[in-house]
Amino acid sequence: QVQLVESGGGLVQAGGSLNLSCVASGSVFSGNTMAWYHQGPGNRREYVARITPNGAPIYADSVDGRFTISRDNAKNTVYLQMTNLKPEDTGAYYCNGFVRRISWGRGTQVTVSS
Repeated sequence: QVQLVESGGGLVQAGGSLNLSCVASGSVFSGNTMAWYHQGPGNRREYVARITPNGAPIYADSVDGRFTISRDNAKNTVYLQMTNLKPEDTGAYYCNGFVRRISWGRGTQVTVSS
């Protein structure tokens, strides 16, 4: 079964940190650029970071310098280290392919209090 399972969210104060993980099964991970997406309350889902199969990261301007994306190809896992969190980072975080995608997982909720 092809699926995505995100974890690691939680409640933190502004300036805090969280580490998210996403385990991908099936063919979505192998050889594919993977990405993290953020959906804030009442907003559409937006891309925040992506990483190529060989590990090159690219970030949206809103998170550049604060978030770090990485992947472990042996574990079919992509990570998102989040630092200096801001209230506007609040929302659900999802992983999926950047171009080649599958059905979305449940996501993991991040809440940043001011």
